[in-house]
Amino acid sequence: MFPEVRLRRLRKGKIRDLVRETTLSADDLVMPIFVNENIDSPVEISSMPGIYNLPLSGVAKEAKEIADLGIPAVILFGVPSYKDAEGSSSCGEDDVVQEAVRRIKAELGDRLVVITDICMCEFTSHGHCGIVDFETKEILNDPTLEVLGKIAVSHAKAGADMVAPSGMMDGMVAAIREALDLSGYENIPIMSYAAKYHSCFYGPFREAAESGYSFGDRSTYQMDPANGDEAIREVTLDVAEGADILMVKPALPYLDIIYRVKSEFGMPTAAYNVSGEYSMIKAAAARGWIDEKKAIYESLISIKRAGADFIITYFAKDAARMLK
Repeated sequence: MFPEVRLRRLRKGKIRDLVRETTLSADDLVMPIFVNENIDSPVEISSMPGIYNLPLSGVAKEAKEIADLGIPAVILFGVPSYKDAEGSSSCGEDDVVQEAVRRIKAELGDRLVVITDICMCEFTSHGHCGIVDFETKEILNDPTLEVLGKIAVSHAKAGADMVAPSGMMDGMVAAIREALDLSGYENIPIMSYAAKYHSCFYGPFREAAESGYSFGDRSTYQMDPANGDEAIREVTLDVAEGADILMVKPALPYLDIIYRVKSEFGMPTAAYNVSGEYSMIKAAAARGWIDEKKAIYESLISIKRAGADFIITYFAKDAARMLK
């Protein structure tokens, strides 16, 4: 006890660095990219300053800039030129995500890990993450699984290194694993959005991905923010179905879930530092209410400290520059 024990002894100068428990580097980051078939030049997302919708012609250049910063991976989201109730523009050989994957791989090869989001919301006219029964307004779980498998196979065929199902359909990991394996892509890993909450923090993303829903909400398939034990049940099922990496989304309001998932399963664990978390810091910094660089670092290091092995974040490029 004091005065013999003085913890401030370890907080001076380089001693502070020597005893630091958690570190953050560019290797811990994944940068999202939005690719939009409907534009010819980059369009800034109004609610996400510094983040752009990109045309297909610009995606390889953006990917190269990300790789040159030392960031090891990107995750792709596509906005198609055509949407219908079945999301039919999601799984064709020449659809937007598939073409983006090919262009990035042609430019960068194995310099960058290309992860693709596997969901239907950007591709459906109603904005929900699956097939809809319009009479009952129900999002149909089992018919959606077949479509998710087709999307995953089409992404793997285009050259994706990893697929990431995000729709929170029951059985999605098993359906995608089976589809990949039967098509000869047994070595493609699945990063499951295993604990994805029904969160207000996704708001800016819906502008970016043009994925707002036309009726209801997503509370019947995304998780109740009040529930922690349910997240462990969700993760347990995804592990049993063959998930290679587990993800918690959002990150900052769910640090306790990240900690529990990493502690209880000991598997590679990702966290998604989502659009609303990004936009809040950007908005506060623009008004001079907060130091932007310090807020970025503190946010990301807290996610690492909670147990995330890597972080999907719109701050990836900013953070990589800072960390250099």
